Amino acid sequence: MLKFIKQNTLLKVVSLNSISVVVSFVLGIISTKIVSVYLGTSGMALLGSFRNFTGMMKSVTTLGINNSFIKLFVENKEDKKEIGIIYSTFFWFFLLVSSVMGLLILLFANNISEFLFFTNSFTNPIRFFGLLLPLIVINIFWMAIYNALEKYKRIVILQIVSNVLIFVFTAFLIVNHAVNGGLLAVALGELIMVLVTFGFVIKDKSYFQFNLQKILEKKYLDVIKRFSSMALLSAIIAPATLMLIRNFIIETHSIQEAGIWDATNKFSSFYMLVFSSGLSLYYMPKLASLTTDAAFKAELKSYFKVFVPLCLLALVAVFLLKGVILNIAFTSAFLKVNDVLIWQLLGDFLRIMTLAFGYQIVVKASIKKYFILEIVFNVAYLLLSFYLVPLFSFEGALQAYFFANLIVFVLILFMFRKLFLNSKTPSTDSQY
Repeated sequence: MLKFIKQNTLLKVVSLNSISVVVSFVLGIISTKIVSVYLGTSGMALLGSFRNFTGMMKSVTTLGINNSFIKLFVENKEDKKEIGIIYSTFFWFFLLVSSVMGLLILLFANNISEFLFFTNSFTNPIRFFGLLLPLIVINIFWMAIYNALEKYKRIVILQIVSNVLIFVFTAFLIVNHAVNGGLLAVALGELIMVLVTFGFVIKDKSYFQFNLQKILEKKYLDVIKRFSSMALLSAIIAPATLMLIRNFIIETHSIQEAGIWDATNKFSSFYMLVFSSGLSLYYMPKLASLTTDAAFKAELKSYFKVFVPLCLLALVAVFLLKGVILNIAFTSAFLKVNDVLIWQLLGDFLRIMTLAFGYQIVVKASIKKYFILEIVFNVAYLLLSFYLVPLFSFEGALQAYFFANLIVFVLILFMFRKLFLNSKTPSTDSQY
């Protein structure tokens, strides 16, 4: 078994990353328990709303920095001068964008608080997050360089240290300052990650010794523009969809029901982190290096032959052990999660299969396909939720998640139909 893992690069990366994921999983379970005990279902909903907002702002500000930088770095890694120009272009462009976005958040903190929390009592965590945005972007930039260099062990260690420190501060703030502390912890966690990464960057300064000039190269700005358009769509539409669904559940039922729905999403994030983080570490650099449909088809075959069955087994194990895990992670107020988790698990399995094609679409900057898939998923998720939530409360939103993923999976198979219909895939440049 160990020999098989060593021979399969994807499994090797996922296995290495699993160390970080196990730590994150355990800490996530404990922190979720703390939230459920000290903040309850309503506090879970408020934290979920703020996480959606911060995730949206980070995505809008970074505009696909990770994907576009990795693609360019892999293509030019032998040319130090060109790498320096790429580095400078990305650094100054994203520093400017993040500074502008941070200023806007500071100016409209009251309005943001009203929309997210139905009160302007929580503006301080929002302002704190706005101040941190430029540093958050620089941190993501550093992580993209580590990823492009395939420094997987370094990334795993960095993640573990960050997660442990974030957990300690989050637990302290929630126990001592309730909801305000929990919201502040979301923003403070970003600062902790920046400081930890900076410590590693100082130690590994040889990886970051580029000639940082005040230069913005047009051809690389064009690449950023292509990836940014995709990232901007996801940054806005995905969190907005979640916030609209959450607010709809609150309006039609209660904030407690919305909190249980958020708890289900949080529970899903525990195990999905195992799959998605390992794939992002391995798949982005790997797919960026593939130039033919034949090579992608071979990688795809390995994905469905090895990775998907393992994910299925993991999801079955989660379903069988759901009672035990939920009792550890939540209080009795969240027991309804146990009855509806099957919809989330089925939706997540479809998403795992879709990711195999989705990463290829992102790497090849197939903007049209990406826009179609993102819009179809989120519109379907939202409309189905609006139809099903009045009938089945928060369970309707979970059913909508499953059906939206099913629609997208069928659609993406249709998009890649030529890859399957042509049994003798030619070794030509990939059209995806």
